[in-house]
Amino acid sequence: MEGNPTKIARELEKGGAKVLHEDEKLRHIEILFAGECEGSISGARDDHYVRPGTRPEIRWSTIMEDLRRRDFSLNAIAISLNPASRGLLLDPTNGLSDIERGEARALTIHSFTNQPVRLLRVLRFAARMGFKLEQRTQEWLELAMERDLHHSITPEDAGGELRALAREEQPSGTLKSWEEHGLMEIVHPVLAKKKPDYEAINQLSKVRDDLMMAGLRPRLATPMLLAILGRLKDREQSSLLGKLGFRAAEMDAILSFAEEAEASAKELSGKKLNAPIDAYKFIEKLPVDRLGYLLAETRNSAALSKIKAYLNKWRPLRAGIGTVREELTRIGMPEGPKFDAVVEQMFALQLNGRGKTPEEREKTLRKLSGIKEPPKQKEPKGKEKKAGKSSEKAHDALMKMQGKPKGKPSPAAAAHKPVVKSGKPVAKAKRKK
Repeated sequence: MEGNPTKIARELEKGGAKVLHEDEKLRHIEILFAGECEGSISGARDDHYVRPGTRPEIRWSTIMEDLRRRDFSLNAIAISLNPASRGLLLDPTNGLSDIERGEARALTIHSFTNQPVRLLRVLRFAARMGFKLEQRTQEWLELAMERDLHHSITPEDAGGELRALAREEQPSGTLKSWEEHGLMEIVHPVLAKKKPDYEAINQLSKVRDDLMMAGLRPRLATPMLLAILGRLKDREQSSLLGKLGFRAAEMDAILSFAEEAEASAKELSGKKLNAPIDAYKFIEKLPVDRLGYLLAETRNSAALSKIKAYLNKWRPLRAGIGTVREELTRIGMPEGPKFDAVVEQMFALQLNGRGKTPEEREKTLRKLSGIKEPPKQKEPKGKEKKAGKSSEKAHDALMKMQGKPKGKPSPAAAAHKPVVKSGKPVAKAKRKK
């Protein structure tokens, strides 16, 4: 955006967004929006280089100038939010055409010279999108490698790329591309020697998909970073993070993450959380990244079983709680604290397998709410007798019209069975020859 994004960030915070990181010098703010969606806001700027490879002089600029100074064309596209031109596509470098061709294209021959970290970044973008490098970009990359520009990547810049990589959905492709181009050594020599833990990375990527299918939006940056560094010892992990410019608070959160997650698993498998409703409430409060880590890494089978039940059974049941509320309203209970308490009690019973049918739920809800079934209407006692008399009168009237005596039914057409007198068998008629 043009200008300082701080004011907009504060307004977004009022609406529930959370500021993750703020760089006042670059006017760059990383934000977690509602629904666990990550994004960032930056002030439009133009980087002016006195000569290639030097640190740029930052000048605040217009949106179009900002797009033209970007690293790659696929990263230089914007949509106008201005009321007068809302929805207008801004694409001064023809990046949309490159996206359609599936190519990552650097904007100038000095792209890698000005910022060598773009050697890591272009491979990350290409792996994420499934793109190939545009022909000239490939040539410029090879030329930069020949000139050893990758050795001038600062540890802080490499650390920034490692952070960004941990937020990718499928980081394995990027890591392998870095290895193929000899860039893993630049990230850290120990990581280049021991290799990333691809098995753990792929397992966590699968868990991410499972969490998405369950309706969650997982942010697995921390467990993914631990997976990437999974072959390194604790001391080596700490050394790597420190060298790459991770802040002390970041390092503490990353290095203590696994221990805290396993502590949650131990508590979840304890006797205090045996009841499904107690386990549900406990898991509901756990951060999603901790759930993802436990699904991928924990050997605590009891905790793992409850987490899977939460994702595959309990959450779908909770999604149907609106039906229970409608049924409780239908039997006549007004909304209020007691209403909510009955709904929660019903949900706890559902977690135990109760209330599967509407009839069973209604019966249970009446018992929990104290609302009895309405009394059934009783039929009058003399109804059958009156019905019998009226039928007899109708029969007599019909007989009178036909000229027959009252009370005597019309003779049967023919008796198909002989009358049997008590004690005497009926003799069969003899046929004449």
